[in-house]
Amino acid sequence: GSPRRLLLISNSTLHGGGYLGHCQQHIQSFLGQKVKRVLFIPYALHDRDAYARTAREKFESLGYGLDSIHESHDPVEAVRKSEAIFIGGGNTFRLLKALYDNSLIPEIRRRVLEDGIPYMGSSAGTNVATISINTTNDMPIVYPPSLQALGLVPFNINPHYLDPDTKRTHMGETREERIRQYHEEPNTPPVLGLREGTMLLVEGDKATLQGVTGARLFLRGKKPTEHEPGTDFSFLLTDSNPLNP
Repeated sequence: GSPRRLLLISNSTLHGGGYLGHCQQHIQSFLGQKVKRVLFIPYALHDRDAYARTAREKFESLGYGLDSIHESHDPVEAVRKSEAIFIGGGNTFRLLKALYDNSLIPEIRRRVLEDGIPYMGSSAGTNVATISINTTNDMPIVYPPSLQALGLVPFNINPHYLDPDTKRTHMGETREERIRQYHEEPNTPPVLGLREGTMLLVEGDKATLQGVTGARLFLRGKKPTEHEPGTDFSFLLTDSNPLNP
């Protein structure tokens, strides 16, 4: 089995709480006491200094040191030496382009999938952990060389998943309709819609839904299904997923 350990969070801020406040216990449980310092990747936002300050303040309050990769003269070496990686939210296209520009994709994959260092993502950082960023909610403000992402799991995620608002007369396409359009294309993988307040914990070949809300699972050619926290999603981690025609 794979040594990978992932905590893929839908959102970094939940209404009424501070930065990572709703999931800080999950973070502490996930990182444990062996990890002393976390490598933060702030590429999804333009002001990397301010973003790093916010993340550093939070992680230090939880008992962890934080180094931001944008302060390193050699980003690949920073990944090579890291004990744990956290990629924050923002614009997914900007984030993925910077990962490519800095030649970080192979090294992050190696550290997570072979060395087993913990990987945390929130929002855009969760998107790039999957096969591709095809199911992001963001505008393509820059062009990465590919939509292929880190591929730490063999499916896609839609963070901040929103249910249709039945009280409004016009909302354009719903999130569900957009995901269905994605699945009209051949050979498209499952998409897990993570509502705000929800996260997916992956430990080796086991995946479990955590948090306070729930998730909606979309499989090509099937009706979407609703899932509560505690759901075992381990079957999504097999490339030959029998539920995905």
